[in-house]
Amino acid sequence: MHPFDVESLTAGRWRNGGGATREIVSWPAGGGEFGWRASVADIDRDGPFSAFPGVDRTLTLLAGDGVRLASPGVFDRLLSRPGEPLGFSGDLALAAELPGGACRVLNIMVRRGRWTARVDRVAGPVVPPGGHAGVFYVLRGAWRVGPEGSVAADGQGVWWDEGDDAAGRAVAPLSADAVALWADLVPVE
Repeated sequence: MHPFDVESLTAGRWRNGGGATREIVSWPAGGGEFGWRASVADIDRDGPFSAFPGVDRTLTLLAGDGVRLASPGVFDRLLSRPGEPLGFSGDLALAAELPGGACRVLNIMVRRGRWTARVDRVAGPVVPPGGHAGVFYVLRGAWRVGPEGSVAADGQGVWWDEGDDAAGRAVAPLSADAVALWADLVPVE
């Protein structure tokens, strides 16, 4: 398992100036085209939302009043409840609208036909299945993560790839208020 702290990740500004992304991981590392990717995006203003053809995306609101993603006549969703995932096709050319100002989202992307993703809000122990990759992001509280039993708090977490020895190593809550997001990433056979 590989630990991360979002605040220590380098923020890269979007080309359109509407936000910044902090990449947690792009897998495979150093590859030209990712199979799966996890990042946190700070969306600062209304504007176009990048299309990623051949990619399925799941956004989860982390902070702020939300973001509306729309493509006239095709797609219109308001992501307004923190911790509730929203899946959609990266093929869509969307516009983002921030009804209440800037927000922060967790962005999980998988290459269609190679990976599938399921993102869940969890409050109990998570045991990674063998052969799966994953990202575990703490929303609040304290969690025991990683083989050394280190503690992760808000904005921290761990990720693993399908070849890591993560299977059977539980990520467990240490406080009564503990809530996290778990992205279970499954390679397509």
